[in-house]
Amino acid sequence: MRSVVIKPEYHAWRTAARQLLGQGLAPQEVLWTDDPQEASLFAEPEPEPASATAPAVKVPTAFLDLARRAAAHTDPQRWALLYRLLWRLTLGGERHLLSLATDPEVRQLQDWNKSIGRDIHKMHAFVRFRKVGVDAATHREQFVAWFEPDFRIVRLAAPFFEKRFAGMDWSILTPYECAHWDGQQLHFTPGVPRSQAPDGDVLDDLWRTYYKNIFNPARVKINAMQSEMPKKYWKNLPEAPLIADLIAESAGRVQSMLDTPERPALPAPHNAYLQSLRARDQPPPPPPGEGTGSGLESSEGRTAS
Repeated sequence: MRSVVIKPEYHAWRTAARQLLGQGLAPQEVLWTDDPQEASLFAEPEPEPASATAPAVKVPTAFLDLARRAAAHTDPQRWALLYRLLWRLTLGGERHLLSLATDPEVRQLQDWNKSIGRDIHKMHAFVRFRKVGVDAATHREQFVAWFEPDFRIVRLAAPFFEKRFAGMDWSILTPYECAHWDGQQLHFTPGVPRSQAPDGDVLDDLWRTYYKNIFNPARVKINAMQSEMPKKYWKNLPEAPLIADLIAESAGRVQSMLDTPERPALPAPHNAYLQSLRARDQPPPPPPGEGTGSGLESSEGRTAS
């Protein structure tokens, strides 16, 4: 039995799996772990590199994409399952394995990917940056956010924030790993406790004002809202303290909206740009000589009586 201790990340697993596959080591001969405490119990030499004469193995791109996401899960069995699937797809000769939706291991891989996808979506939706200062040299504003994902998704979710908030320096702190953007490069550091994140700033009031104004009392569906915004995230959302009151007031606000008389429509403003848009929406006039009569008469004249 070969014991393999890796860092809890996709690239570490891929490197080790490539070496083991090159040596022809079957999945049942490998014990995987990413726990540092287990490393001392199963201390063994690192696996030797694959022989230069080992045949090249082609791995489906679809599997690599799925494995990259599944590696962010926290199930301790993920490394072993990924290696079994890799073996079956390559040396095991099951090239079409991923198309077998009823295969238990393929189904587990898909379930992990769905869980990771949901967690990434929540991170994109519920990260709230707080301003902590301005860089004296670059004059770029600096922001910090705290988030508690279910899985190790920081590296998968960070490119979204890099594109959306490229104009400011920011850090996203999580218990697993932290992401940092300085305007030029995205880099990562080990996770930190909640105590290292800021509690709030003046922008929280602006965010609460925005949330209160976009809250639509006529569309309140509490179960649906809690499904999309689970309560476990509320403690880190500046708008969360408003939710209970806004829900309690929603019925009265809806009735007030219904009781308010309809206001007369204001005349369209005399704006050249708006007038050009309205003119463009009008149907074109008929060509000269057309558009008259019923269209049922002969072009050579009327029927004589």
